[in-house]
Amino acid sequence: MNPKYRIIATIFIPMIYLAGCATKPTGIPQLSMMDVPCLSPSSEPFLFTGDNDKVYLSWIETHGEKVELRFSQLDGNVWSEPQLIDSGNEWFVNWADFPMIAANRRSLIASYLAKSGPGKFSYDIRLTTSSDDGQTWSSPIPLNEDAKEAEHGFTSFLSIEDKYFASWLDGRNTVMEDADHHGGDHGAMSLRGAYLESNGHKVKEWELDNRTCDCCQTCSALTNNGPIVVYRDRSETEVRDIAIVRLLNGKWTKPRTIYNDGWVIAGCPVNGPRADARGNKLAIAWFSAPDNKPEVKVSFSNDGGESFGTPIRVDHGKAVGRVDLVMMEDGSIFVSWMEATEIMVAKVNEKGVEWSTPVHASTSARSTGFPQLTRSQNRLIFAWTDDEEKVVKCGFMPLPLAREWVTE
Repeated sequence: MNPKYRIIATIFIPMIYLAGCATKPTGIPQLSMMDVPCLSPSSEPFLFTGDNDKVYLSWIETHGEKVELRFSQLDGNVWSEPQLIDSGNEWFVNWADFPMIAANRRSLIASYLAKSGPGKFSYDIRLTTSSDDGQTWSSPIPLNEDAKEAEHGFTSFLSIEDKYFASWLDGRNTVMEDADHHGGDHGAMSLRGAYLESNGHKVKEWELDNRTCDCCQTCSALTNNGPIVVYRDRSETEVRDIAIVRLLNGKWTKPRTIYNDGWVIAGCPVNGPRADARGNKLAIAWFSAPDNKPEVKVSFSNDGGESFGTPIRVDHGKAVGRVDLVMMEDGSIFVSWMEATEIMVAKVNEKGVEWSTPVHASTSARSTGFPQLTRSQNRLIFAWTDDEEKVVKCGFMPLPLAREWVTE
């Protein structure tokens, strides 16, 4: 396969103005489609930007019963020849629980799900690492070491110096009654976290919350005070709002709700939060639908998650959720989400939404997965699954310097 994958099209995207916007920025950046080395059928993309500003794209390809996890690196506007991370016939493929990849100064790490028993929802999180920039990968090891035939997944990674921090949802307590029962009366899903060596082996592990939503993504971010984890909690009365835990002076804080949406729902909405931080400036985006009114909100913290400002609503009334976000040097953010049949992006600061615009047409079908967003220098990079072509697609949006925004 030719390793040169070039920009192939530029799409004009009209501007959408939100009520209450003080100015009308002109010259909104346009999405340029990129040719990516993903073969059909491919799905479940994940984007990650390392400390060296190198962008990684991972995805899965299916060939009959065989599943392959691949990745590529971005050099300028060119994606490298895809490399195989691992493959297998006994993987658990979940449209919302996509494999992850992360990098630190010494290594790469990747995660995926593999069956652990005959039960429909019996699977483990497998880790594999590389010390040679992805040329070769280690034999997989389990992230969860409970040896229970239960659900484990929704991993998130942080690179911290030469180690990693991982968080995940852990179903070891759910097998007390019925390991093959998804929903209903059983033990609760829990949230766990661990420090990992660069080879994936654990240094230390904690239980962070003993009762959480079953299948919403977790997300970690690193503040000056230490790592934080955001996730969808679950109360005894089925309120499923977004919560945060923080590692302070070697101890984890008790779970605390970021904002009381009061969303009561008797099942998992499969719609987790995303977070990003610079110093102790932290931003969190999430989906909620109290009273059957879907919303995408953003909230900022200036003290590493100790307190949060009033949430800012960014959607236009037809939110599907599936959020992502990246933070800029000035503390403003770009947040993406799905709205009806569009992937959307908005620029938001603590005062409100600066602008919002469609990125690309999509559908709310599960097969489209969760659109991904990352940032490399002066551009945003997006990835998603095309439901019609059954293939991962990618594009980027250039970001002008702040002084280049024109207002009228």
